[in-house]
Amino acid sequence: MATSNQPAGLQDSDTDLREESIGALLRQLSEQTATLVRQEFDLAKAELTERGKRGGVGAGLVGGGSLVALYAVGAFTAAAIAALATGMETWLAAVIVGAVYAVVAAVVVLIGKRRVAEAMPLAPETAESIKEDVQWAKTQTPSGSR
Repeated sequence: MATSNQPAGLQDSDTDLREESIGALLRQLSEQTATLVRQEFDLAKAELTERGKRGGVGAGLVGGGSLVALYAVGAFTAAAIAALATGMETWLAAVIVGAVYAVVAAVVVLIGKRRVAEAMPLAPETAESIKEDVQWAKTQTPSGSR
């Protein structure tokens, strides 16, 4: 039965670490820190790759849908101009339809621009974890003045 306040698992590793030299412990800390940083970068890379794949598929779908929408807009434009032309000159009907489209386009662009600005930056959540790991590693290395 252990008399220490530490859990049994920590006592064994504490005993092992106390038997190691300072140089060996520093080497072990350096290796573990390098491994941790490497794993964090691999995680960030995997996250960005996955986001890129999803973004690429989404962009392809948006492009295809936009092409079909362009055809629909052309057909509706012709229909709107023809309908308005029954009561006015054809050129005036075309100007009115064009002005309506310009207003709709401006609104859509402004909304899209705002959404893109909200989505930035594209850095993965892992970046914060990497910063925390580096800060932790700095606090674990012994000071040269002691």
